[in-house]
Amino acid sequence: QVQLVESGGGLVQAGGSLRLSCAASGRTFSPYTLGWFRQAPGKEREFVCAITSGGITKFADSVKGRFTISRDNARNTVYLQMNSLKPEDTAVYNCAVTSLFIATIPGSYKYWGQGTQVTVSS
Repeated sequence: QVQLVESGGGLVQAGGSLRLSCAASGRTFSPYTLGWFRQAPGKEREFVCAITSGGITKFADSVKGRFTISRDNARNTVYLQMNSLKPEDTAVYNCAVTSLFIATIPGSYKYWGQGTQVTVSS
């Protein structure tokens, strides 16, 4: 079993930066791909980015060049660095774990955190 806890969300001004973290417990996630998703009110859950056990990354077009994903396997933690934030980035952000190499569909992820709110004001 794996439990994930996100933190670092908050209210920021457009153009600002925020760093989210996701800490895992229960067992190491070093063999697995880790992903970040987000969901705004009334919208479907959206893929943001993912990182494989070997460090290969994939980003949604909407965040390329602005967001960075990284992982620290020794601490069982994955990070999402968000720069140049826009109001359309406002959403609840969740981290998740999949056994697939790369996955962009929420149903492919087995474990999910509770989410952390990110609000970007204009």
